[in-house]
Amino acid sequence: MCIIFFKFDPRPASKNAYRLILAANRDELYNRPSKAAEFWGSNKEILSGLDLEEGKEGGSWLGITKRGKLAALTNYLEGKTNPDAQGRGFLVSNFLTDGLDSFSYLRKVASEGHLYNGFNLLTAEFRVGEDTLCYYGNKATPEPIRLKAGIYALSNALLETPWRKLQHGKRLFTSVVNRTLPPEGLVQELLHILNDEELHTPDPMQESQGEGYSKAMLQALSAVCVRSPGYGTRANTVILIDSEDNVSFTERTMLNCDITQWKTQSFHFKLQQ
Repeated sequence: MCIIFFKFDPRPASKNAYRLILAANRDELYNRPSKAAEFWGSNKEILSGLDLEEGKEGGSWLGITKRGKLAALTNYLEGKTNPDAQGRGFLVSNFLTDGLDSFSYLRKVASEGHLYNGFNLLTAEFRVGEDTLCYYGNKATPEPIRLKAGIYALSNALLETPWRKLQHGKRLFTSVVNRTLPPEGLVQELLHILNDEELHTPDPMQESQGEGYSKAMLQALSAVCVRSPGYGTRANTVILIDSEDNVSFTERTMLNCDITQWKTQSFHFKLQQ
């Protein structure tokens, strides 16, 4: 499970505005082996965390390249999953290493969507003169869609499904991104939102989709920041891309399966065209 809030503004009116503001949580088993964000790839051109789970090594949930390709993934909440399905994390890492553009890649993924358990995938390209952001969910329509400028929220249902926690987080996110803040202040405000543990139950829409989950688990999943024994939010990520091609990538990662121990690291680079 995961949650993502993002503002897409491909042609910002202000020189100081952002083409992308993205804030995301990764929710996972605390003891699932993974690597914190770092540069990788043949020329160290890809920045992401990596899954190290046996059989899923090399998959990811969120990443960006120095050439402006970005991908982000959330799982779709469903009571029964196929244990033999392909690893969804490769949908992210394959896009970051693939030569296809975002829409063409999602069309290819859509043709193979039945091979995976439920997922939502965002793919984007940030280039001189044109930014593109696309979405595909294999529980939705058969074709991907190109997103227009706007503020969006995505959790473990389809894009903009009005779960209570999603609406709550989106309100907070919108309030922050509509203010004029220095980059460091913006990042801190967004991290604060990502660590909001307020529960939003009952939520009949979420509960009906999660039929088969325990009441306690559904309750835990009703918060932006999920906390339950052995499972929950273990990474926060904030990505900023400004009108001058500057990228800021901040990741806050849980250490040693301990919700009281965290490491924060930031990466800054300029997009290569």
